[in-house]
Amino acid sequence: MSTDQVRQAYASVADLYIELFGTREQVHPDDLAFIGRHLTGRPGPVLDLGCGPGHLTDHLRSLGVDATGIDVVPEFIAHARATHPSGDYRLGSLHDLDVADHSVAGILAWYSLIHLPPQRLDGVLTTFRRALTPSGALVLGLFSGDEVDAFDHKVTTAYRWPVDEISERLTRAGFTEVERLERPDGGPHRPHYAIAATAAQRVPTTQE
Repeated sequence: MSTDQVRQAYASVADLYIELFGTREQVHPDDLAFIGRHLTGRPGPVLDLGCGPGHLTDHLRSLGVDATGIDVVPEFIAHARATHPSGDYRLGSLHDLDVADHSVAGILAWYSLIHLPPQRLDGVLTTFRRALTPSGALVLGLFSGDEVDAFDHKVTTAYRWPVDEISERLTRAGFTEVERLERPDGGPHRPHYAIAATAAQRVPTTQE
């Protein structure tokens, strides 16, 4: 699934997506607490990558975080700027972060990796690690499964990931898991989880 395909798929349902998911009140309180626990109190900028309508960026900013929302979908960025005018929202891709190495205190990628083909995940995690300061925080939200597999997401093809495999891939990319929050299938919601990690003091070399 290319970035252009994901952009087009979300642009085609942007208004409905914003209606269904575009406020912090539509986020589970445990998820908000998890995000806040790992991304507040850190000096320096925090990036909300795949910020969508911007509600989680705004939530972080309400907690005193210097958060910037980044998304590839122009309709989402326009909504975020109009709804949260004091915030900073920019068009951009998580594949090509326009930031200096080791300059970011935290990254939130809340269900923004779900459409990423599995063979591209390690490269993106390495990009995240190089953007983060030593001990910088990374928070991910993902759908869970017993194995890596694609499924028919309502917008476009998405992937489930076993949480232990994500943890292993984070380790290889230079992170240390610090907490996970797993939520089993409940009603209309698919099994999913959040995982938080911190950047190791030393960036792994390509030979490691």
